[in-house]
Amino acid sequence: MKPGNVARAGLALALAAGLAFGFANREALSADALSSWLAEVGVWAPLAFIALYAAATVLFLPGSVLTLAAGALFGAIPGALYSLTGATLGATLAFLVARYLAADWVARRAGGRLKQLIEGVEAEGWRFVAFVRLVPLFPFNLVNYALGLTRIPLLAYAAASFVCMFPGALAYSWLGHAGREALAGEAGAIRNALLALALLAFVAFLPRLVRQYRQAGIRWIDGVSLKGRLEQSDKPLLIDLRDAGDFTGPLGHIPGARNIPLAELPARLAELEQSKQQPLTLVCRTHKRSLTAASQLKQAGFTNVCILRGGMEQWNKEGYAIAHESGP
Repeated sequence: MKPGNVARAGLALALAAGLAFGFANREALSADALSSWLAEVGVWAPLAFIALYAAATVLFLPGSVLTLAAGALFGAIPGALYSLTGATLGATLAFLVARYLAADWVARRAGGRLKQLIEGVEAEGWRFVAFVRLVPLFPFNLVNYALGLTRIPLLAYAAASFVCMFPGALAYSWLGHAGREALAGEAGAIRNALLALALLAFVAFLPRLVRQYRQAGIRWIDGVSLKGRLEQSDKPLLIDLRDAGDFTGPLGHIPGARNIPLAELPARLAELEQSKQQPLTLVCRTHKRSLTAASQLKQAGFTNVCILRGGMEQWNKEGYAIAHESGP
């Protein structure tokens, strides 16, 4: 057996053993059990906790429980920092495992989500990592591995993860701290509990703010308006971002549209260089791929980009003309 295969097999066995051990000893993640264990290690307790958090992240164990416990054991701010450090270290280890040792296994576990992650990173780089940290579209532990299969640099991945996981870490740590104070009957318990709830409310509302920010500056166009523009002499350039099979498939495409699949867009930007100032409309099946492409084109200097709201599905529902032949 090749050395690389031996390493992968050994890693798979280690992960399986770790998962089994973690599941069998999940009760040890309680605040009382952690407190007893950390008391035994004395001054090394923060480092021991960080190492435990990193291992839990790699082994798919719930981090929120540990963050709550950190707030109860170390205090709100130190607990948040220790949890954040452990989570970032664990996320980085998972990233490296996927990139260099377990690519096939991660691809099988990630399934169709992997394509979304790769497309997002290709289009936005570290900004997409920041987005998935702030907006939990994918399971945290799985996304750590899946991002290892993308081309994002390690430093950008780790930095974006550290910064954008901080709000959640602070909220959960503060909640754990407030809970410990309430059980102890301390005077500031009510104040800290209210502050913890305010932080949790902010974290819960944060995904909506992030989505609004990501869509800021993006212009939309409906079918009626686009049809009218296409009838004028100064027509917008239409870019259909679907794969070639979808472009000529049952939904067809808008006559005159140019087919540039989203995955090929970064390599074909030079073809659109002369159209930077020209009105450009993006089309896909709905409009999800168009949002990714719009962000990429905006970074490349395209200033007049619109997205067809609802994509080809809505265009077909409204009964506008379509074509099925291959485009340019």
